[in-house]
Amino acid sequence: MKIVSDVKEFQRAISVCSRAINSKSTLNMHDCVLIDARNGRISMTASDSDFVIETEIEGTIEESGRIVLEADYLDKVIKSLSSEKDEKGVTDVRIETKENYRTIITSGSAKNTTLPGRDGAEFSVLPAIDRTDSLTISEFSLRQIINQTIFSINSNESNVLMSSECFEIDGNVLKVASLDGKRISIRKIVLRDTYGNRKLIIPGKVLNEISRILHDDTEKDVVISISENRIVFDFEKTTVVSQLVDGTYFDVDQMIVTDYETKILVKREALIAGLERARIFVRDGDSKPVILTIKDGTMNIRVTSAVGSTDDNIDIEKSGKDIVIGFNAKFLIEALRAVDDETVSIDFVNSKAPCYLRNDDDTYVYMVLPINFVNVD
Repeated sequence: MKIVSDVKEFQRAISVCSRAINSKSTLNMHDCVLIDARNGRISMTASDSDFVIETEIEGTIEESGRIVLEADYLDKVIKSLSSEKDEKGVTDVRIETKENYRTIITSGSAKNTTLPGRDGAEFSVLPAIDRTDSLTISEFSLRQIINQTIFSINSNESNVLMSSECFEIDGNVLKVASLDGKRISIRKIVLRDTYGNRKLIIPGKVLNEISRILHDDTEKDVVISISENRIVFDFEKTTVVSQLVDGTYFDVDQMIVTDYETKILVKREALIAGLERARIFVRDGDSKPVILTIKDGTMNIRVTSAVGSTDDNIDIEKSGKDIVIGFNAKFLIEALRAVDDETVSIDFVNSKAPCYLRNDDDTYVYMVLPINFVNVD
């Protein structure tokens, strides 16, 4: 194999594929990338047990072939070449394989960098996927809806359903839901076209990495294709293939109540600022709640701990009963940051029941469970 490409283009490809590289894995090839230069196309592929990423590389094929290289060393070598420019100010990199898969990387004055390689035929490439069942969404919308829900998945991947998200397609509406046992996030968006009805459970790890690759671009689309047990995301030069999670997702609609005894309207940024100050005095892992005392016109935010205290008041509009309730400040802050509205509506049932952030358009609901407390100190 012999190829030539721009260093920045190669760095982009490694950055994208690194999302699927598991350097801690003991499984074969999971810390490597495949460079495939055949049929007039150059691509780089990486995979772990959950998903596969392939991205196309712009460049010239001088001799077809494929090679597997250890990703970490390839990344470091390519980064070291960024200052090697030719007389035209271009930084090209040439990758050439020799006998026994020995790979020579040259650029500018760097002419003798060698990496050991492996036979590309040993690498698991992208599986064949039927793309007839698909939907289209903008990169911006997909990245946004993932980021607005992914924070409430369970970080423990042994709990497969709670560490995943449910994508539910109903006609022209996409609803994404996640939960971790202490909170629920639900977002809805309207799609440009109408599709059938489908529920998909997608690993949160995969969605996290996709959101990091995507850009906030409303003009570029992602085509999502669904097969029997796999899902494919095609966007720009990149394809991501993941296994779908088998099972039935939680009925989150049954967990959301519409009745309330207290409703408040509050400026989102003011509430975030008050909660962030209170959070300073709660150590990570501490179950001590931030206490909210809600009365006519005022919300008091209070916490007292061994490291200090805060006692803030912010203006609100309230209807219904007064209430005193405790929360994990981080959970409320993450829900508030996922909302774009300047003023948010929060419903409370009682001091032992969850609160609900929701809007009149029914495009989002965030449920957060309270923390029980004996007294405010």
